[in-house]
Amino acid sequence: MQSQASTGDAASVLMRVARGDKSAVRETLAAYGALVWSMARRLTPTEAEDAVQEIFVELWRNAHRFDATLGSEAAFIATIARRRLVDRRRRIARRGETPASENVRQMPAPGANPEMCAEASIATRVLATLRPEQRDVLLMATCQGLSHDEIAARTGMPLGTVKAHARRGLARIRAALLGVEEEVSR
Repeated sequence: MQSQASTGDAASVLMRVARGDKSAVRETLAAYGALVWSMARRLTPTEAEDAVQEIFVELWRNAHRFDATLGSEAAFIATIARRRLVDRRRRIARRGETPASENVRQMPAPGANPEMCAEASIATRVLATLRPEQRDVLLMATCQGLSHDEIAARTGMPLGTVKAHARRGLARIRAALLGVEEEVSR
């Protein structure tokens, strides 16, 4: 199922959620449930169900903040999901628990949105062309859910360098997804 924002309709599914459209809530779950679930299973495998519920509650509370001029619905949702999951991992770490898996990569769920799969394929191709430092920083942030501070500590890179690698790598991926020539230095 494609989100309305991606099909060019006037109101995105998140804008409709913000206006209180109950059918948009179901559409959001159908369109982005697999994305959020796969992130939760990867970053908080022992608490994935609770994490998914927390993320969708957060999405519905903050749907009014979505701005299509700043990015896609999928990016907005993934950003909120990642933030909630990193917070949850930190709470788990403070309690002294060890996540079941630090580095599990999962394939998209069967029946996942084909548009998201195509975007993931483009992002994967660009990721492979990044400098190793940029690629490592992005993988640690997205696959392991590490913060910039945690990446800096793990790699020994200065925090500013970690942030620059992340920004430049994401800019190249964003440019490829938008189909524009990148003007970001490697």
